Formats: sequence, C-alpha cells, structure tokens
Amino acid sequence: MDADAALREVLRDLLTRHAGSAAVRAAIASPDGYDHSLWARLCGEVGVAGLAIPEKYGGAGAGLRETHIALEELGRTLVPSPMLGSAVIAAQALLLAGDAGACERLLPGIADGTRVATLAWTGRAGGWSAEEVACQATESGVLHGDAHYVLDGDHADVLLAVAHSPTGLRLYEVDTADPGLDRSVTPAMDLTRRLARVVLRGAHGRRLGDGFPLARLRDIACVALSAEQVGAAGRALELTVDYARSRVQFGQPIGGFQAIQHRLADLYVLVESARSASAAAVDGLTSILAAVAKVYCSETLQQVAAEMIQLHGGIGITWEHDAHLYFKRAHGAAHLLGSPQDHLTRLGAATIDRRSS
Repeated sequence: MDADAALREVLRDLLTRHAGSAAVRAAIASPDGYDHSLWARLCGEVGVAGLAIPEKYGGAGAGLRETHIALEELGRTLVPSPMLGSAVIAAQALLLAGDAGACERLLPGIADGTRVATLAWTGRAGGWSAEEVACQATESGVLHGDAHYVLDGDHADVLLAVAHSPTGLRLYEVDTADPGLDRSVTPAMDLTRRLARVVLRGAHGRRLGDGFPLARLRDIACVALSAEQVGAAGRALELTVDYARSRVQFGQPIGGFQAIQHRLADLYVLVESARSASAAAVDGLTSILAAVAKVYCSETLQQVAAEMIQLHGGIGITWEHDAHLYFKRAHGAAHLLGSPQDHLTRLGAATIDRRSS
C-alpha cells in the first residue's frame, strides 16, 4: 500500500468510527461549531493540519496532495473542522507572505491543531476577488474594513487580514484582543461550515512580508475546496445507491428500474470526472486548472445532492435524514471562494488572452 492510500485508510477508519451522523449534528450544535476532541485526534494521531506545512515550522513537510486526501475524507462525512480555513487558507497565506519570523511564531500551533487561524478577505458581496478585498490599511498598519464569510472567524486564535495598503496588497496579523476588532457568527445555509463577520475599526495590524500573491492563494483554496466537494459528492452517491438497493416499490428494489439505473450511472460519471478535475488541479496547480476544478466540482456536488433528495423520496426532505446536509453543503460550497459563474468568467477571460497572444 502506498503512502497516499495508507493516509486515506487511516482517515476513513477514524472518521467512520468517530464522525457519524449523530457526531456531526452534535458538532454543529457545539459553541465553536466543531468537535474539539475529534480535531485533536485528527491533528495528534494523523497530523492533518500540518500536512502541507514545512517541517521547520512544525509540520509534516508533505504537501498539498496529501492535504487534498485529508479534505476529501473530511468532505465525505461533512465533518465540521477548521481544516480548510486554518490548516489550508490561513497557513498557506502565511507561507506565501514569506515572513519567516511570523511562520516560526504562528505555524507550529496551526500545524498541531492547538491554534485555529483564519483569514479575513472578501466583503459582503462575496466575490473573493484577487484584486478587491474588504479591508484597507494605512502606511502605519491601521486597518479598517468589513469582512464577511470568514471561516471560523468568531473564535479563531490567529486572525489574519489581507488589505489594500499604499504599496499594494499586504497580509496583516491582528491581535484578537484589539478593541478595534468586532467578530460575530453569521447564520449560514450550510450548518457544517462556521462563518463569521469580522469588522475592523482602526485595529492595528502587524504587516507580514513585503507583498502578498492573493491570486495564488485563491487557486490553492479553490483546489482544496474541490477536494471536499468530491468527497461529499462521492458519499452522497454511495448513500443514494444503497437506498436504491433497499427501497422496494412495485415488488422490487427501485434500483432495478432502468430509469433509476441510468440516473445513477450519470451521477457516477459526474463524480469520477470531478475527481479527475480536482486531482489534475492539485498535481498541476495553475489558475486555469483551479478554476475548472472549482466550477466542475461545485456543479457536480449540487447535481448529486439534488438527485439524492429526489431519489430518496419523502425521507429525503426530512430533518432526520442527512440528505439536507449534503444539499446545503453543495450550495454553500458553490459560493464559497467565488461562484461557478465568477470562475467561468475568469476562464473565459484567460482563454481570450491566450488566443490573443
């Protein structure tokens, strides 16, 4: 068994035993929106938060591919966790900023899961643009802005903000005790994803590094999110196939009807195509591949989740069944980091530019 398969097996075994439907619902209802004990096990026993963090900063020194596997497994069971916001987006933001001192100070706690980090980025419109951000900074590092959809932003121990400064986009660290900072939970459709609003009114920020490649961070984040979407779509399809095998109508399982078989086969093709798009994006991380993965995996999960509810019939629209959780994750994830239409527009512009050149 190769290392990737071993990592997947360990994660699936742990999550199967400790992250079932009841555990997910309990985590949603908890004060921080996730199970601290499960997160501690994922970080302590498997090291998921440090997979893409270099060893010199307390991580495993693996890479984004290994993180991709972890996110796919977490997506399968819709496990609420700080993985995407802290271990991927915030950690990669620190690495991209190139501030060795900040990395030495902040990344070890992020890697071992004892500190949760987050990044304040987009405004109310949720465009997640690489050029337009919610915050502004003065030359001295005084920050003003109203950031929305901040992952785990209400309780994060480390708060980072990307802001326009007189010298361009920069990354700042904000003291969570700063009186100019206000954080509040934002109600979201996806109950398994904790979002917050972060308002900065003259908060002081410590500038990290001399520049910040936000477009690169967006690509990394989109690919990471696509892994979650593939995992969720694959599991939603598995649950639907299992139901089709057991639900009897007109004297036989509904999975025996050709119309149902065709629909399930179409979904299988969608899921495997999305898996390929996501894998290609993490192996050859480019802006175009990241946008393709974001668009295709978003649309795949939305379609699979909709068919999951349809093919489950009446039980699929009940609160007690997990179908609504997959449906809500599908729609929430589709708009996180930019809607599919936003990324299609970006793909179109990139195609025109390449043809022109």
